[in-house]
Amino acid sequence: MRRYQVRATMMTSNRPLEDWGKLIGDVPAATAILDRFLHNAEVINITGRSYRLRDHAAKPEATQKKKPKPACEPVAK
Repeated sequence: MRRYQVRATMMTSNRPLEDWGKLIGDVPAATAILDRFLHNAEVINITGRSYRLRDHAAKPEATQKKKPKPACEPVAK
């Protein structure tokens, strides 16, 4: 069964479409990929602060996870 115009596909990126050529390293290939992705697509630009990081800055340092200490200390030569 083919997926074309039968099922929905969602793709997210934290990079603007203009940067894809630089990221992929081949502008014509990036243009072809985006052309196929964006055909009959609805593009939604989300702006604002990250929901994933929204509580990160608000938490005091005491409640944030600390890196575990190494099991042994390096030996000075």
